[in-house]
Amino acid sequence: MLNRVLSSILLLGCCWLLPAGAAAAALRLCNQSFDVLNVAIGAPDGEDFVTRGWWRVAPNQCATLQRDLLRSRFYYVFAADVFGNEVLSGAIPMCVAPRRFEIDGQQDCLLRGFLDARFIEVDTQEQPNWTVFVTPRPM
Repeated sequence: MLNRVLSSILLLGCCWLLPAGAAAAALRLCNQSFDVLNVAIGAPDGEDFVTRGWWRVAPNQCATLQRDLLRSRFYYVFAADVFGNEVLSGAIPMCVAPRRFEIDGQQDCLLRGFLDARFIEVDTQEQPNWTVFVTPRPM
């Protein structure tokens, strides 16, 4: 009987130490548009940036672009529809490639054999989780 009581107390103590609603940190993109999107991300990497792509995100679906802890306040996202029309396009130039890629450094994209794309800046407000929502384009 005493063992059961002690086991229950230990179990409750262990559960109490876990934070409520603990979840893995992530940067996600949810596609609320009517288009299938090809998405790339730019993330800080030391003193430079690394770009990664492509995630194909169907309408009314979400994709996790970064599963690790969000260590920076700013991340960069670019998205185009399957016809190559830019859907999320900003002012920050970064490197992309036609097929799946991971590119370290963002200088001289064209000279290095990559394409140049204009990414939007996403301010995560230093939160551990952030979701970017892509909504339909105005007609």
